Amino acid sequence: MSDLFAKREPDAPLAERMRPRTLDDVLGQQHLVGAGKPLRLAFEAGKPHSMILWGPPGVGKTTLARLMAQAFDAEFIAISAVLSGVKEIREAVARAEVVLQQSGRRTILFVDEVHRFNKSQQDAFLPFVEQGLITFIGATTENPSFEVNSALLSRAAVYVLQPLTAADLAELLARACSNPLFSFSISADARDSLIAYADGDARRLLNMVEQVATAAAQSKATDIDTAFVSRTLTQSLRRFDKGGDAFYDQISALHKSVRGSAPDAALYWLTRMLDGGADPLYLGRRLIRMAVEDIGLADARALRMALDACETYERLGSPEGELALAQAALYLAVAPKSNAAYVAHNRARELVRNDQSRPVPEHLRNAPTKLMKDLGYGKEYRYAHDEPDAYAAGEHYLPEGMPTPGFYEPTDRGLEAKIAEKLAYLRQLDRKSNK
Repeated sequence: MSDLFAKREPDAPLAERMRPRTLDDVLGQQHLVGAGKPLRLAFEAGKPHSMILWGPPGVGKTTLARLMAQAFDAEFIAISAVLSGVKEIREAVARAEVVLQQSGRRTILFVDEVHRFNKSQQDAFLPFVEQGLITFIGATTENPSFEVNSALLSRAAVYVLQPLTAADLAELLARACSNPLFSFSISADARDSLIAYADGDARRLLNMVEQVATAAAQSKATDIDTAFVSRTLTQSLRRFDKGGDAFYDQISALHKSVRGSAPDAALYWLTRMLDGGADPLYLGRRLIRMAVEDIGLADARALRMALDACETYERLGSPEGELALAQAALYLAVAPKSNAAYVAHNRARELVRNDQSRPVPEHLRNAPTKLMKDLGYGKEYRYAHDEPDAYAAGEHYLPEGMPTPGFYEPTDRGLEAKIAEKLAYLRQLDRKSNK
């Protein structure tokens, strides 16, 4: 990396100057570029194909696309879906046609943030991909299953890129700091801090290294420690996209940690999301859902705990109110679990959706007028409070001719164990009754 600060690119960011020049320089993604892996085989075969590169920022999507163009001696055209539209797509296609006619070379069209294109814009690529005029490479941080048209998706291989590991980032940091123009030393703790702040993002790491280098030069510092790094860098949030996959992945991890009775994990994911800028009341609403779906009547206090946490946050705000959310998450995680109410509700919805509209039995109908009473409404209704144990044994409350569907099946956990005993006792009374 001796040309790290070469004069030929004085204004290029460090991340651009350190962009890998060969496939062997790429850090991470060994499941794609390692020996015998899909992209390595494509490079070696010299046969480009259309693809979607899906992964978080700073993991090498653009780098891989550029290396492919270099390896296949193809024209490289890059457009950003954030800044471009159909006009830029047409211009890129026209350029590809000129290149093919003049030199016989194929074109790799790289579309960054391809998920930002709407359906008609994505459809504009299809005929040219099918003709073989362009090899399409789309980069996205969003799940292509949801954000890329099925027609385009069916014509492109999807490769999932992973965040760089701490070891990958440590190697990248060592490469950056090996340049002789870096006239300072970085302590091991400071290196660890930079790697932690980078959060798997190579571009972010190199941008921070550049910030530290500039600050060190200005202050004539020769020894960089953790305190210097903290003073130099502005507050850096962990990777968290409020509308993207990271958001839903972390929500999923929080929910599954609560369901799995793992309090430490539940608290970790809740804190990660709060640290990343998630709306605390959104998280509170998710906790309410967990209380109903995964705990239910096994501990009816869980729902009240989740509701109280939201109300507390509304009164206190951040950061004080976040403690109430943390307490609720811990309570839900350690509470007995039951999805019996959730399952019963879904069963009832399914039956009602597919069943006929059965009439209400006459003895259960309301009879506020004489005519209704003369028609038999409410006749022979048994008032439960006047019966032994406040239970009208043998009475039927479902429509006539409808068998008992058995929606609700309480578990043997928490309060539901008592509920199961009570229901078993009532069924016994039903069997003993004459009705």
